[in-house]
Amino acid sequence: MSHPVRRRTALAGVPAVLLGLASTSAASAAPVPYPTRFELPDGFQPEGIAIARGTAYFGSRADGDIYAASLRTGLGKVISQGPGTGSLGMKVDPFGRLFVAGAAGGNGRVIDTRTGKVLAGYTFTTATPTFVNDVVLANDGAYFTDSQQPVFYRVAGAKPETIPLSGDYQHLPGNNANGISLTPDGRALIMVQSSTGFLLRVDPRTGVARRIDLGDALMTNGDGLLLFDRTLYVVQNRLNKIAVLELNDTGTKGELVGELTSPDFDVPTTVAPFGNRLYLPNARFTTSPTPTTPYWVTAVNR
Repeated sequence: MSHPVRRRTALAGVPAVLLGLASTSAASAAPVPYPTRFELPDGFQPEGIAIARGTAYFGSRADGDIYAASLRTGLGKVISQGPGTGSLGMKVDPFGRLFVAGAAGGNGRVIDTRTGKVLAGYTFTTATPTFVNDVVLANDGAYFTDSQQPVFYRVAGAKPETIPLSGDYQHLPGNNANGISLTPDGRALIMVQSSTGFLLRVDPRTGVARRIDLGDALMTNGDGLLLFDRTLYVVQNRLNKIAVLELNDTGTKGELVGELTSPDFDVPTTVAPFGNRLYLPNARFTTSPTPTTPYWVTAVNR
């Protein structure tokens, strides 16, 4: 991730948020012996991923458990028990704090990755339906999307702020605002709307959204987003691929320059970097989940 939104504040009970999507993990090299695939617990139903210092963190959409695994060995364990509702998109900051989107719980929480302790919890909405789907960290707070409400949420203090979406955003049946990132210049947010395949540039203060000009390209089934400088990776979950876009600095225009895929993909959802690799959990949405359904992580070169 490049430059953050400029203003810095503090979360209640948690020190000031620092930009933490790519800055702490991408700089670490991933040696060749690291596996390009490793297994997650049977029945886990993964959705979100974040990586820091050679450890990957995964959230279960079944019960919200947080699982931590070594990228070197693929071995791991549950470090934090979930609340019974899903844990979806997540980001880890330079202090080892994991910010987690709380799905149908309408909430978010912050977890200490060293102890598994919940440092802070935030109720965003009690309205139904809700589906708090993803999160991005910026210097002025953490921003969460809600795929079932025409709003997004900002956490920068004790009380979360709800910001209505407007402009080119149209709330439609199905999943709406899903993955979230910053623009290359750090002055605005980027959201992918799964129901339309549109990328939207959103003013973080007003919620006014403008469609990003991608020519004829659509980000159909768009899910997790990851930004490196001006390159935006868009996971297209049920299409089993990652779209690679080059954006201008302000995030108003982009071009599809490539795609990444793997025969090992089975509906990947979100993406996190380590060295020259991208790691993705396979959510297997087209497979009925059972307690013995296998799940795994796939790494591809970026």
